[in-house]
Amino acid sequence: MAGEAHTSADYIRHHLQNLAFGQRPDGTWGLAHSPEEAQAMGFWSLHLDTLGVSIVLGVLFLYLFRKAAVNATAGVPGPWQNFVEWVVEFIDTSVRGSFSGGRNLLIAPLALTIFIWIFLLNLMDLVPIDWIPGLMSALGLPYFKLVPTTDPNATFGMSIAVFLLVLYYSFKIKGVGGFAAELALHPFGKWGMPANLFLELINLIAKPVSLALRLFGNLYAGEMIFILIALLFSAGIGWGVMAGFLQLGWAIFHILIITLQAFIFMTLTIVYLDMAHQEHH
Repeated sequence: MAGEAHTSADYIRHHLQNLAFGQRPDGTWGLAHSPEEAQAMGFWSLHLDTLGVSIVLGVLFLYLFRKAAVNATAGVPGPWQNFVEWVVEFIDTSVRGSFSGGRNLLIAPLALTIFIWIFLLNLMDLVPIDWIPGLMSALGLPYFKLVPTTDPNATFGMSIAVFLLVLYYSFKIKGVGGFAAELALHPFGKWGMPANLFLELINLIAKPVSLALRLFGNLYAGEMIFILIALLFSAGIGWGVMAGFLQLGWAIFHILIITLQAFIFMTLTIVYLDMAHQEHH
C-alpha cells in the first residue's frame, strides 16, 4: 500500500485504483498489480473490492432490518426498533409524496433498499483513508478501494437497474404503442415527430447517466479531498495538526453529502418510476 507509494502522485493513484481481477495481457488470470495491467484487462475485469464491500453491506442491511422486524414488539420499542420504524416511516412519507402512479407494492421496498444501501456504501468514505488499504496490503493485496460509490461501475450498475425498471413499467402500463407514441408525439405533436423522438430519447437516456454520474462525482470528489488531506500528515507536525482539523471538519460536512446523495438517488428513482406509470392521452 503506502510502502509502494514513493511520491504524492503514486499515493493518489494507489488509493484511486480498484482491486481488479481478470485476464492479463499474457493470457493468465489473476489480480492486476498496476493501473496499466488493470486497464489492459478491459471491460470484463471484476473489481473485487467494489463487489465485496457492496455485498457485505447489502447483507448487513438485510440482517439488521430483518432482526428489527422479527424482534418487533407492540409495546415500547427498543432503540433499534425505534430507529428502523422511523426510517420506514420516512421512506413511506417520501414515496407517498413523490409517487402518484397508483398502487405498486415494489416502490416502497425498493426506495428503502436504495436509500439504506447507498447510505452504507457512502458511509465507508468516513473510514480513515489508510486503514483498510493498509490492512489489505499486509494480507498481500495490491489495491483496495473501500467506497463502492467512487467506482462508476457500481453507480452505473444501480442506475441501469433503475432504468430497466422504468422501461418495464413504461411498457407494462402504457403498452408498446402507448410508449412509442409518447416518445414520438411529445412535446410538439405529430408534425414534430423527428424532433420529438430526438428530444425524448435524449431525455430517456439522460436519466440513468445523470443518476450514476451525480452519485459517482460527489463521492469521488469527497474521496479525493480525504486523500489530499491525508498527504498533509507527511509534511511535518504543523501541517499534520492542521490536517487533523481539516479531516474532522470535512468528515462532519461529508455526513451531509453521503446522506443527501442517497436521498437524491432514492427520490429520483421514485419520480422516474412515477413518470413510467403516468399515461398521457
